Amino acid sequence: MGFTLPPRMNNTASADNVRSLMARKDAIEAEMEAQFTILQSNAVNMDTPLVDPEGFPRADIDVWAVRHARVRIIELRNDHKTFMDKIMLALQDVYAPGAQASEESAATISSGETASDMLQPFARVDGVAPASPAASAGLLREDLVLSFGPLTKSSFATSSLQPLAELVAAQENQEVIIEVLRSGDHRVRLTFIPRRGWGGRGLLGCHIVPYST
Repeated sequence: MGFTLPPRMNNTASADNVRSLMARKDAIEAEMEAQFTILQSNAVNMDTPLVDPEGFPRADIDVWAVRHARVRIIELRNDHKTFMDKIMLALQDVYAPGAQASEESAATISSGETASDMLQPFARVDGVAPASPAASAGLLREDLVLSFGPLTKSSFATSSLQPLAELVAAQENQEVIIEVLRSGDHRVRLTFIPRRGWGGRGLLGCHIVPYST
């Protein structure tokens, strides 16, 4: 999925930083795919032995190319993880609400309340696929989403959940902590790992729709 940002944030330095990081991540993924193509063309994977039963280099594959591709893939995987972490931090700068609340808002908060107490739901879970990452995390139908990683209600300029979709795409195979409101007043914190290959569509395996009170 292409990376887009809400109109109100399109021209910010933080948004430009995210785009730059995403472009470099895409380039890493493209190179990884090219290196895996080398392995596939030789009918090997990252663990296939490169010597025959007698201990000699196999004559049916390009051993040098395979070894080089394996080393490069390991390097690229490390680079990919580094950029995913950077993207997560950059997205927090783009989508997280202002670090300081206004004095008027602060005056309405009692001394015993926390930031979590103030969260308002912005999305509702309309369905969860069996055996999906969402199901594994414990998400249930009718849960109301209070926070999704750095995203809260104030992160959305419109009713579109595009920022959430972008965050999920950026956090593939990385943990994302969310908080939901369940059964009216029960707050639950869950840990997702968006991923492919679970047997269904999407990275989460759930249907989330905008919610407003």
